[in-house]
Amino acid sequence: MSASSNIHFDDTEVAFSYKSDKELRKANFIFSLVNNPVMSGIATGLAKLGLTLHLPVKGLIKATVFEHFCGGETIAQSEQTIRTLGRFHVGTILDFSAEGAKNEEGFDKTTEEILKTLDKARGNPDIPFTVFKSTGLVSMDLLTKVQAKDALTEEEKIAFQHFHDRVEKICSRAHQYDVPVMIDAEDSWIQNPIDEVTYEMMKRFNKQRAIVWNTYQMYRKDMLENLRNAFHDAAMHNYFIGAKLVRGAYMEKEAERANKMGYENPIHPNKPATDDSFNKALAFCIDNKQRISVLCGSHNEYSNQYLTILMEKHSMQPNDKRVWFAQLLGMSDNISFNLAKAGYNVVKYVPYGPVELVMPYLIRRASENTSVAGQSSRELTMIRKELARRKNGKASN
Repeated sequence: MSASSNIHFDDTEVAFSYKSDKELRKANFIFSLVNNPVMSGIATGLAKLGLTLHLPVKGLIKATVFEHFCGGETIAQSEQTIRTLGRFHVGTILDFSAEGAKNEEGFDKTTEEILKTLDKARGNPDIPFTVFKSTGLVSMDLLTKVQAKDALTEEEKIAFQHFHDRVEKICSRAHQYDVPVMIDAEDSWIQNPIDEVTYEMMKRFNKQRAIVWNTYQMYRKDMLENLRNAFHDAAMHNYFIGAKLVRGAYMEKEAERANKMGYENPIHPNKPATDDSFNKALAFCIDNKQRISVLCGSHNEYSNQYLTILMEKHSMQPNDKRVWFAQLLGMSDNISFNLAKAGYNVVKYVPYGPVELVMPYLIRRASENTSVAGQSSRELTMIRKELARRKNGKASN
């Protein structure tokens, strides 16, 4: 029997093997809350208000949602999570998720923190990738102006050069350490300058293998074509592509802006069209595996299963270093841990940073779970199934 036909995502014993009973009960509480849009809205609203008014809510946030979805406030505090995941052959991507850098000093500080994640990942098999968001290194307003081809002031030209230099510093260090670095995707109206800098770095640092990776949001109508064009450029200039495939994270914002400014919404009209685009991108990457390494960043069971089938068709080993599967910490453990047990390369995004600065990230997780049809109820069903299995197991002992 082939490896992919052995993959089942409903084995909760494997899925939650790394969680104690206490941790599992906490997960049950969190997803029960998230599964109720009204309660979820009230809880996130109160958390935001409490932090704004400097009320003593940080401890409560830290002990619940923060602990579930984040590694810690620092790299050192994330060590326990890194080790725990590593014991189950699941790698960590340390993701500095603090949002709020607004000036050159803040952007420089974020750059230094990202360099620290590279220092931590160097020679560490438990941390196979690093990652950063460009909007942590430059203002969104400046990227918007650059993409719109508006005239920049001298000060803005210097600021954009600083952004370029920060990205170059990170990618150069990644190349020196031989640690791949992923550049996250952002809103469509700022993505072009990010892509341009990313492909420039790929040409420089991806001559031997994919060190610099770009992110492709497959809910965009033009993204499959973008991926194909990137491949053709890489083939022409003889470098490797690292492609992180995600469905996309800014659907409401994209629709709202397109409507407000009177241009066509860049997002696919429905989920089936996005799923089709995502799965075609997976197939394209595997068809061109000699030049493309791919990371399937998905909580969709079918897409993960489909990738294992594609690998099997191409006679690829589950642990082929050109193919990775990734999910967020605290979510879709049934996918991550069952894939890892079957020998596939799996990583978890492990966000970290000061609680008050990571709150925007946590609020997005809560709203994503309530807006993605069935996501939190699927998590809840799995968690409750495992709690029942453990209870019955202890009762029969």
